[in-house]
Amino acid sequence: MDWHRYFGLLLVDFFAGSPFVVELEKDLSIKQQFLDVVIIRKRKGRLARPLPDGLDNLADHNLITFKSHQETLDDWALKELTGHYVNYRKQVTAAGQPLLPEDAFRLYAICSRFPHNLAQAVPWETLREGVYECRRGTDVIRVIVAGQLQQQENNALLQLLSASAEVWRYGVNHYEQRSPDTSTLILELLKGVQSEGINMGYTIEDFRRDYAKEHFKDLTPAERVEAMKDLTPAERVEAMKDLTAEEVLKALSPEELKRLREQLGNGGASAQPKKRRRK
Repeated sequence: MDWHRYFGLLLVDFFAGSPFVVELEKDLSIKQQFLDVVIIRKRKGRLARPLPDGLDNLADHNLITFKSHQETLDDWALKELTGHYVNYRKQVTAAGQPLLPEDAFRLYAICSRFPHNLAQAVPWETLREGVYECRRGTDVIRVIVAGQLQQQENNALLQLLSASAEVWRYGVNHYEQRSPDTSTLILELLKGVQSEGINMGYTIEDFRRDYAKEHFKDLTPAERVEAMKDLTPAERVEAMKDLTAEEVLKALSPEELKRLREQLGNGGASAQPKKRRRK
């Protein structure tokens, strides 16, 4: 499973429509060496949504290395990140000009699980739950552990990268998607997690049902008909509460419309008071 690509695509969705753009697998040399993600400020403006814990200090150029639950964040990973930073800083500086100032750059290491060996090998400072800083010379690297972040909506993005069933389920139920295509990305992420033998206690059917309830109004008529199959009668009522009568009719299948007409017909007949026959 390509965790790095999924991580990058989630960041693309999160920063959609903001002053920042996300570039994946940035090629930094003639011999291809890829930096996982770089988040770049392209224009002035404020980010309207709250950032995940640890990403609250974004600069103009933010270089990120990511390690899934299958990988180890170690000293070598930090060496690579620092090397990418040196190369990248040279590339983005205009020819013949002094290097861009150091405060225009931030270095981040995001990982699914806590790097115990690394924390004992380098200068290590705890900033808050799940957020740390370590040093390599004069460089400060912000380390964010997805599985340790507090269960708050601003952290839902990174919690989709956790191998903890409880944390992952919170992330999938609270991440606010910016693109309808992201639901497919999260579904593929769930399939990948399950294929790796991680028991999330959260099935593909659970995801489809939760997504249908949350985004029913945004689905196409055909998607609504399909989504209705996964909802209980009570959930259907809740999902359709904000729809117009016309939208409700479009959301129902022909069989359901027929059943509804029959129920209304029977109800109408039973609602009529019976006339008493005169003797």
